Amino acid sequence: MFRASLMSLLAVAVLAGCSSTGGSSSKAPAAANNDGRCQARGAEFAIGKQATPALVEQARKASGSQMAHALGPRDAMTMDYRSERLNLHTNAQGVVTSVNCG
Repeated sequence: MFRASLMSLLAVAVLAGCSSTGGSSSKAPAAANNDGRCQARGAEFAIGKQATPALVEQARKASGSQMAHALGPRDAMTMDYRSERLNLHTNAQGVVTSVNCG
């Protein structure tokens, strides 16, 4: 489980490259649950922000998920549904456009 989360964060770091975060530095809301299931509403604060490893981790915690990753418009996605996974969808510039669980 830890290895999968670490690999997701590493993938985000590679995708984020040397981009700057810009924008406001508001804190993410606290997670609403502790059972590991994703609640995407908690991660909606990430929409419109650059998908950095730090933002992905904040969104993961805020959603109560066990794992999270950022997905670009051309990234391959698995079709399996995992209730403990948060997906941050980004545009070509790496800015989060939507969040969902699965």
